[in-house]
Amino acid sequence: MRKGLIHVYTGDGKGKTTSAIGQGIRAFGRGNKVYMIQFLKSQDTGELLTLKNLEPNFKVYRFEKIKGFIYNLTQEEIEELKKQINTAFDFVKNTISNCNCDLLILDEIIGVLSNNLININSIINLLKNKPEKMEIILTGRNAPKEIQDIADYISEIKSIKHPLENGIPARKGIEY
Repeated sequence: MRKGLIHVYTGDGKGKTTSAIGQGIRAFGRGNKVYMIQFLKSQDTGELLTLKNLEPNFKVYRFEKIKGFIYNLTQEEIEELKKQINTAFDFVKNTISNCNCDLLILDEIIGVLSNNLININSIINLLKNKPEKMEIILTGRNAPKEIQDIADYISEIKSIKHPLENGIPARKGIEY
């Protein structure tokens, strides 16, 4: 890659992580090294099983042990989650400063921002000072204007209709 750009996959629709993984597969297929750091996700998903087969050039990292949605967590669990997110963010900073990959996916980092688990200026500073050739993808609902302003690509994934509206719960192999 000549110049690495910044992508944002946002919106209320299903498929932001899937889109990021698809871009990662494309980069991997062309010989690029891909790291995906997943925030606010600790449950098993089908894509993790597939991506394990692509190691060491497509690696997924998770640092969180707390399970469940943030709105269901106790204050103590939220504090522990913040510590785990800070550990993950330190890993991200190290990955960027050492230029350990060609494409870095920060999955659900926007959710981290929305829940005030990390300061937006930390992310902006990171993006503005990334290695020139590193491509970075950020995912999550409601991307803040400050992130949108420095992004090169913004894709909004909009929900028009979803089975959950009709009482159909998330299905293994489709939603996770």
